[in-house]
Amino acid sequence: MTQTLDEISIILIYSAMAVYALAFVAFALDLARRSSTVKKAIEADAGADAAVDGVVIGTSAEPATVGASAVASARGAGGPAARGAAATGAAPAGAGDSGLVSLAGVDSTGKRSLWLRLGVAFTVLAWVIQLAGVILRGIAASRVPWANMYEFSITGTLLIVAVFLLLLLREDLRFLGTFVTGLVLILLGVSTVNYYVSVAPLPPALQSAWLVIHVMVAILGTAFFALGGALSIVQLLQTRGDGLARVASVLRLRFLQTLPDSETLERLAYRVNIVGFVLWTFTLIAGAVWAERAWGRYWGWDTKEVWTFIIWVIYAGYIHARATRGWRGSRSAWLAVVGFSAVLFNFGVVNVFFKGLHAYSGL
Repeated sequence: MTQTLDEISIILIYSAMAVYALAFVAFALDLARRSSTVKKAIEADAGADAAVDGVVIGTSAEPATVGASAVASARGAGGPAARGAAATGAAPAGAGDSGLVSLAGVDSTGKRSLWLRLGVAFTVLAWVIQLAGVILRGIAASRVPWANMYEFSITGTLLIVAVFLLLLLREDLRFLGTFVTGLVLILLGVSTVNYYVSVAPLPPALQSAWLVIHVMVAILGTAFFALGGALSIVQLLQTRGDGLARVASVLRLRFLQTLPDSETLERLAYRVNIVGFVLWTFTLIAGAVWAERAWGRYWGWDTKEVWTFIIWVIYAGYIHARATRGWRGSRSAWLAVVGFSAVLFNFGVVNVFFKGLHAYSGL
């Protein structure tokens, strides 16, 4: 019975990966559509400027007004042009006939992007399928399904998507859909191919209620750090003068013009990372308490303990530097990216290649 449930769980995980792949394609096609509409807006704006240059001054005809670039309207409700238009009661230039895609994926006809809607729908469907797979794995093991790297991966990616979908109820972050579904696909692919282990009993040290509390909070913290890292990467792509922004310019990633500006992205990343930092702080404290219960000491400089503390220090420095030292722009974004890189290193390298009391990869 246990083996059967585990096999069904694996089938569900693979099925969820297939649907996540469809979501990834849909989100990518939405970004391509945004790039296409921005390109058309730039061409239309250039044509309008040429028409204005050709107007004969002094005629009785009413002068044509171009105003701001039509590209500015592509930022939608989150962009500076739209906010200025709302304050004056005027519509952004080109918003009435250019068919641009706004931040929310809504064009000038009031219709939402089909690819954006499909991307969200596929993501929700994949999450439900994955949830069923994770639950069946837990039932097969008769415990919480995060006692080894495979189980941590399927549960962790489940919570990354859950946090993403919940945040969509408050902020329109659907432009992160490509990153979120892509990251989940990579992590699930690596875990199912390299980290899968059959259901096995818990080691004595893990037979504790702290397994539920400590690891669950750690997974939640990782989920928030993942979204914070994604927002920081997009912020770097939007920040003028930054290396990533120059690469984006060379690659002509025009869809970036339809996304929030760098200041908005920085503010969102900061809020998300603060939540992740609070959860990670609890993870560090709970881990120390559990270590005292299991091994009779709160801290033993185990490799996993050290890297957990390093991650905490990086994000503490990120929050302190931004709040008290006035770090803004690319410097704070790079700190957030370094922090999430440390989280990935802690999971993918420390768990596999370093030995210690926390070597519960199951491999």
